[in-house]
Amino acid sequence: MPALRPVLLLVFLLSGVAASARDTLPPAVAQALARARVPAEAVSIVVEEAGSERTLLRHRASVPVNPASVMKLVTTLAGLETLGPTWTWKTPVYIEGAAREGTLYGNVYIQGQGDPKLVAERIWLLLRRVQGLGIRNIAGDIVLDRSAFEVPAVDPGEFDGEPLRPYNAAPDALLLNFKSVLMTFVADRSANAAHVQVEPPLAGVDWPMQVPLREGECNDYRSALRADFSDPQRPRFAGRYPAACGEKVWPLAWADPAGFGVRAIEGMWRAIGGQLQGRVREGRVPESLSPAFALESPPLAELVRDINKYSNNVMTQQLFLTLSLQQQGRGTVPASRELLRAWWRERFGAGDEPLISNGAGLSREDRISAAALARLLQYAWASPLMPELMSSLPISGLDGTLRPSRWRAEGSAHLKTGSLRDVASIAGIVHTAEGRRYVLVAVVNHPNANAVRPALEALVEWTARQGAERISRKTR
Repeated sequence: MPALRPVLLLVFLLSGVAASARDTLPPAVAQALARARVPAEAVSIVVEEAGSERTLLRHRASVPVNPASVMKLVTTLAGLETLGPTWTWKTPVYIEGAAREGTLYGNVYIQGQGDPKLVAERIWLLLRRVQGLGIRNIAGDIVLDRSAFEVPAVDPGEFDGEPLRPYNAAPDALLLNFKSVLMTFVADRSANAAHVQVEPPLAGVDWPMQVPLREGECNDYRSALRADFSDPQRPRFAGRYPAACGEKVWPLAWADPAGFGVRAIEGMWRAIGGQLQGRVREGRVPESLSPAFALESPPLAELVRDINKYSNNVMTQQLFLTLSLQQQGRGTVPASRELLRAWWRERFGAGDEPLISNGAGLSREDRISAAALARLLQYAWASPLMPELMSSLPISGLDGTLRPSRWRAEGSAHLKTGSLRDVASIAGIVHTAEGRRYVLVAVVNHPNANAVRPALEALVEWTARQGAERISRKTR
């Protein structure tokens, strides 16, 4: 046995060197972090071969950090497993009373069940189906039932002081067009004005039809318009629209989110030629009624692509609340949190389960370690749902939040991104030219996090080169 001690000591020392090497940041990454003035102690990284225990890099991997929107990976994978990739939301419509000669002598009820993508064109389709029942004039009311979710009232500007940003829209059992409008500005030099088009139409809102043009570069056209939304019923533009901008689309969360649904339904109903003698109001569907029809959403796998490609916060929260709605009959934040925790414990144990606020990562309180995210991705890689989840992630340098204007390294990775003030993160799969796949997770929590994109790009490029370097070492 004494003769074996030097060998054991050598093995121990070598293993220590290997562990140390795996914790050392690649030079290009370290240099980019230094330029961004972000210390290595603010960064958590895991890089390991997909489907294997082979680790390339682990740096502060077990430290709980704020992941920002990368937390959506937990919610979307849990949703795909719990509900199934073909799951669809159904929005039932009820007719109370009788229709004669195009007039309904009664009420129409629309019951929200959490559909994340009840956007303008699908609202149009729903109301056209009402008209398909022989109803053009409603003598009663259109009643909106939003009772399936229990969501506390929130200030849309509380999180970051940006109440008119669509990403701050609150979830809703009857979420209509993300409680947002799309304003399209089209420059018309012959009229010396930009035409203003707004979707969906909102009843009782007086939009300006045109905005004067000005010469000069496009740049920040929104500031040039000097918009005033202080009176939601009378939006105004005190500035001018740069003619060089041509056509631009400005998505805007409605300044009065509580009244958005009522205005959107009435506005769309009248826009398609419907008449309404009563009003649009909120209420509950009488228990005695049965649905006349139900509008069905696209399948969950398709909507998960919208969630992850474009990091849609309110769609994620709709999915998050749907978990408890389906299991307990009502969608609530506490119940959905517990369901996600239970889902995590069943698969990964209770050691480092994430702290989840709303499922979307739009929170200062969320916490998860890079190692836990890597385990999630390894689990997903071995899952039958791997194609659905991976295809939902942005492709580096090509689409979504990694489109060319934001990211280089074209096509070398599928990565979910996350960003908040003081947070930048990526997590997903990196592809090498030799056909290898690596799980990569990187999270930065630091006041200069918004400057670390070059470091994250360098990390992805370093990971993508590992297959070639491995082959090169073998052939020496």
